[in-house]
Amino acid sequence: MSLKNESAVKIAEFLLQIKAIKLQPDNPFTWTSGWKSPIYCDNRVSLSHPSVRTYIRQQLTSLVNEEFGSVGAIAGVATAGIPQGVLVAQDLGLPFAYVRSEAKKHGMGNMIEGELKPGERVVVVEDLISTGKSSLAAVEALRAAGCDVAGLVSIFSYGFAQSEEAFKEAKCVFHSLSNYNVLIETAMKNGFIAESQLDNLSQWRENPSQWGQ
Repeated sequence: MSLKNESAVKIAEFLLQIKAIKLQPDNPFTWTSGWKSPIYCDNRVSLSHPSVRTYIRQQLTSLVNEEFGSVGAIAGVATAGIPQGVLVAQDLGLPFAYVRSEAKKHGMGNMIEGELKPGERVVVVEDLISTGKSSLAAVEALRAAGCDVAGLVSIFSYGFAQSEEAFKEAKCVFHSLSNYNVLIETAMKNGFIAESQLDNLSQWRENPSQWGQ
């Protein structure tokens, strides 16, 4: 197993163990979008577990170094990408800023909080990629502010075809530490799900908007 795959499995194990990711194919969750889902992911839980938080920080930092080399700043996506981005920026000794989901309605009306120089080569940090909509909105805001967005890193990705296509259209490279396929395989090996539930879980990833209807 390569170091990257080993890391992906370890992160999946951590997220399952601390219940940052919950799998309930027989009793699905309802997302804000109205989609029925057998999985719920809240990576903010990792912040309350120092050993998990440290490992994720180290792996995100390594990912930025390996995939993007020298960068000038780190930008987090509000809200869950902010603490992860701060940890990575601290590790790398880089400036940090974060991108709101929309511009403030008062004060300076900022959408980007912090100081980023025009032309700055920036890596965006996100906790989770689902459809990619909020992540790419942050990328576009940074580009509009004159930043050179090198790409985006996240802790976890569902690997939806629509998100892959959206990032491709936006010409934005992204890398996730772990993903849905690794998670499901790891969950089965560790007894979090039964083999009989695999088909149902695979079907959801293929057509999430229609699953469970």
